Amino acid sequence: MHHTASLPADHFDEVLRRLPSDLDLDALALRTKAIERQRKIAEGADLLRLALARGPGGLSLSATAAWASMIGLAEMSDPAIKFRLDKAVEFLEEVVSAQLAQLSAGASVRWPGRVLRAADGSSISQRASSGTDWRVHGVFDLGRGGFSHLEVTDKHGAEALDRGAPLPGEVRIGDRNYAGAKGLQRFREQSNGQADFIARLRWNGLRLCKPDGKPFDLIKHLTTLPNDTQPHEVSVQAVVARCQPLLPLRLIIRRKPPEAAEAAGKTLRRSASRKQKTLDPRSLIAAEFIILATSLPVEGYPAEEVLAAYRLRWQIELAFKRLKSLLHIDRLPTRTPQASRSWLYAHLILALLCDDLSQEFLESSP
Repeated sequence: MHHTASLPADHFDEVLRRLPSDLDLDALALRTKAIERQRKIAEGADLLRLALARGPGGLSLSATAAWASMIGLAEMSDPAIKFRLDKAVEFLEEVVSAQLAQLSAGASVRWPGRVLRAADGSSISQRASSGTDWRVHGVFDLGRGGFSHLEVTDKHGAEALDRGAPLPGEVRIGDRNYAGAKGLQRFREQSNGQADFIARLRWNGLRLCKPDGKPFDLIKHLTTLPNDTQPHEVSVQAVVARCQPLLPLRLIIRRKPPEAAEAAGKTLRRSASRKQKTLDPRSLIAAEFIILATSLPVEGYPAEEVLAAYRLRWQIELAFKRLKSLLHIDRLPTRTPQASRSWLYAHLILALLCDDLSQEFLESSP
């Protein structure tokens, strides 16, 4: 396999030309203290090239040191390579931020004047780990076909809809992990009410009440719905926190086809059996439905179109799948926090470069 990091120098110049024109890598490296004494590695471009070789280039520390010596980049030991890249975390993070900042919103999707973006996160495990060690959070612009926000956190970094500043007119789409009242409220506040959301809802994910303030029993409401596949709507409010205003929501509910409902029920029973837990019967009732919570008004945004817009979120799942299957961002070889962050941000830089390159193919004639 021909790694990006092993390309000749003139090809790397092409990589640099794809970075924002106002990004001064040397000044950034000095400001973030990724380069201080300018020994061995004296230029920001060389530091970036070293990070790409170690990260998405797929080289070990020893191989990176040998490669740097072979191309005349620097004569460095393995520990020196690690030390240099550990100090480059903020530098690499700001390169990602600069790449994202130059991106313009994609074309309107589904509704005129509305930019659709999907939010999701991907878990990364370190070598020999059985759980989540790192999480890459992303927002994917469906009209442009690329990421508009990327962020790395450790396992404590919760998924939230307000990761990545919203645009006026944006409609952000999230799965069940994003249907938290506080995150939804923060998202609306960040945009001054000029951005909306569509999020899939767990039956017990929010404390709901009717417009008159009385408690709303979602499960009871589900049992009253007719046995059809037409979308049904109800206006409710979600409790955010004490002394905070209630969050108005429009629930859009559709019964799943019988085979899909049966498969969802089997999955719940199998999971409860594996975990040796008693399955809540309300979960089985809710498993028969798709339940969306949205801030979009009824006028101009029919329930069928909101459901169709939600189904577009699979594109961000594919984008994360490409990060893992093509760039191998899930094969984390590092063991320390700084080394892991450096390795992950180098992959995100290359992912954004690939997004930029793909736009040229999309815009060219077949």
